[in-house]
Parts: sequence; C-alpha cells; structure tokens
Amino acid sequence: MRILAAMSGGVDSAVAAARAVEAGHDVVGVHLALSRAGGTLRTGSRGCCTIEDALDARRAADVLGIPFYVWDFSERFRDDVIQDFISEYQAGRTPNPCMRCNEKIKFAALLERAIELGFDAVCTGHYATLIDGEGGLELHRASDNAKDQSYVLGVLTAEQLAHTYFPLGTTPSKAIVRAEAEARGLSVAQKPDSHDICFIPDGDTRGWLAEKVGTATGEIVDRTGEVVGSHEGAHAFTVGQRRGLKLGVPAADGKPRFVLEVRPVSNTVVVGPKEALAIAEIAGERFSWAGAAPTEASFECHVQIRAHAEPVAAHAAISDEGVRVTPELPLDGVAPGQTAVLYIGTRVLGQFTIDTTVSAVPVGA
Repeated sequence: MRILAAMSGGVDSAVAAARAVEAGHDVVGVHLALSRAGGTLRTGSRGCCTIEDALDARRAADVLGIPFYVWDFSERFRDDVIQDFISEYQAGRTPNPCMRCNEKIKFAALLERAIELGFDAVCTGHYATLIDGEGGLELHRASDNAKDQSYVLGVLTAEQLAHTYFPLGTTPSKAIVRAEAEARGLSVAQKPDSHDICFIPDGDTRGWLAEKVGTATGEIVDRTGEVVGSHEGAHAFTVGQRRGLKLGVPAADGKPRFVLEVRPVSNTVVVGPKEALAIAEIAGERFSWAGAAPTEASFECHVQIRAHAEPVAAHAAISDEGVRVTPELPLDGVAPGQTAVLYIGTRVLGQFTIDTTVSAVPVGA
C-alpha cells in the first residue's frame, strides 16, 4: 500500500512508520504543524507539536530513508480544536480536545488530503487494533491494556477505519517499542510521552481560558440554591473539582464540597457533597459508530467515560433523541461535554458526547 505516516516526533509514531516500511509498504512521512507560532522546545513531557518535535520527526524519517514533509494544519486545528475547546467551556461543558483532534484533524483533514494524493491509508502510532469482523472492519483495544488508546479513537467512522493502519496495536508493551527504536537507531527511543493539552503546555487551563474569554463575577450555590461563594468565571470550573473553590460558607457537615454543575447562562457554579457526583444515567444526541452500527435499539455493553477509566457494565438504548446509557454502577464525576465510548468486549462500538446526566443522589437525599 501507499502509506502516509503521521510522525509527531515521538517514539510511537517513529516505530509505527518503521514497521510500515519493513512490511514493504511505500511510506511517506508527514509532520503536522498545528500552530503558526509553535514553541521551540518541549519541557519534559509537557507540550507537543514544537519545532523540536518536527526536527525529531525529520531525523526519524532520514534514518528510515523515507520522504518527509511538514504540512500546515494550523488553521484547521485552530477552528476545529482550539475554538471548539473554548466554545464548549463557555457552554458549561468539559471537552476532550484529543478526541476532536483525532476526529477533525488526524482522521478527517489529514486522511482527506492523503486520499486526494493517492495514498491508501494513514499510519499512526496509536495503540489499537483493527479486526475483520462479520459486519466489516472493527476497532478493538490494543494488546497492552495499559497503553490502549481505543477510547480516543472511538470517534472514527467505518469509512475512516478502512483507511487507517495501526502497526503498534498488537505490541505487548511500550518497553518493546522503545527497545525497537533503540535498535533501529532512532534518537527518540527514550523521549518522554506527551501529556496534558498540547496547546496549553504549561498545564494552566484555568489561566489560559481566562485570557481567552475574560472574567465575569458570578455566584457559587449549593444544591438548594443557597449562595456559598463567588467566582470570576464559570468557565474555569469543571465537574468534580474540589480545589480552588474558596467558599465563604462551610458545609453543615464540615465535609469538602465539589463542583456538581456549571450553568453558563446564569454564570453560576453548583457545589455539593462528593456523593452527589455519582451519576445514574448519561445521554447524548451527537453519536457515531466505529464500524457496523448496532443491530438492536437496546443492548448490553460497557461504557468508558475517560481515556484511562475503568469500563463499566451498562445498558444502552438508541432512539431518535440519541443514545441513553444506564450503568450498572454509578459513574463518578461525569461532566457534559465528555465523550462516552461504548464497548462490546474489546470492540469499540461507537461514541457519543454527553449532553445530560442524572445524579444517583436526589437533592435533599
């Protein structure tokens, strides 16, 4: 096949490209420039898409003997990922920018251009596997559960899966990937993995949002509506947050309180006991299927609400209003805007953006 290898400058994408070459494919490397003013250097595991990363990707391509290009996707990234991130917070939701990047950039914009140029597939260093099932191609968890990235790939459609290539999916451990990179003479063999949000490399999401959307004083209330504090912008709070609330009125039982809800229209933050974070039901209208759609409108599955969260057994129901999921055990600290990925066994069935949640603890209970 003609393979376009997305090379981030990290060890995973470098080894993935190397394996594609070794498998006999015609491989071209590409690094995505996602910022017009990218940082020069990374700080340990913080940040990505820097000039240093682009140079690391080029060096890896040189070692592999493949052509290499840098493509400017900064405008698409700004519009589809960064602006979406800001808009979601302004709407009182907690977005996952990695999901949007995979959906809109790596497996939409990049794949579209790759196909236009005659490539058969895009190769990445994601840890996930593709299996030919009875209903067509299926997305499954990686062999190494600790590194499994199928959750962030849950946004991919059947058409996109047909043009993807994940050479690392069956690798038993990340240590093997690093050892392989060392043996191949790749300088990124021991490079730290990236963490945090790539366009907020210092990790100060609250400060970054304040700079982008400004501040506006509002009230912090408890579940009964009593005012217990104030804030300078509801966008700076996320469901489940405990620190930084600066409440003026202590709880009657003296226990800590957590953010339960963010109401952007009234610029209000609702707090309450930790027990109230338990969620008995989630639902969303925006959904997609990673391969063949479910054949039944109601079915048993597992739901995962964060990249490294434990999957929870659940019942899902599909209707004209979207997807509604009832977990067997309450989910902890779920926020609208998060992505819920549905699994049947190791297979990723699909995903939806959580719009509404139902607490397992009624007000006054």
